[in-house]
Amino acid sequence: MNLSPIFSPAIRLLAQASQPTTAGGAAASQPAKAPSFLDFLATPMFPLLLGIVVLYVFMFRSRRTQQRKEEAARNQIKKGDEVQTIGGVLGKVVEVRDAKVLLKVDETSNTKIWFSRNAIHRVLVEEKAEAVK
Repeated sequence: MNLSPIFSPAIRLLAQASQPTTAGGAAASQPAKAPSFLDFLATPMFPLLLGIVVLYVFMFRSRRTQQRKEEAARNQIKKGDEVQTIGGVLGKVVEVRDAKVLLKVDETSNTKIWFSRNAIHRVLVEEKAEAVK
């Protein structure tokens, strides 16, 4: 069964509807206007993209600055500082080397553990000094 005679009037109607017409009913021969930046601002997509940019600035950039502060604090660790590791171990710094730190975690048994410098979460002595100010 050939369906082309049934659908051909509908196809012609859709083709005519997609072409702009002039007052006389003939198809317009004017070239299409190129979209401008102002046309983009009027689309519903613009507020969505603007929201994504704002989220990026507030979420990712602030996290990056926080990571830089943490890295600077890790690089300034010195003997005698009280620190907390990522795992929650609290200790006092006994020795500092390039990539590792020796912590004294128990005074009674004199227990000392080596930790990677990256395993240090925060320095507690600095927080106490900042709270006093």
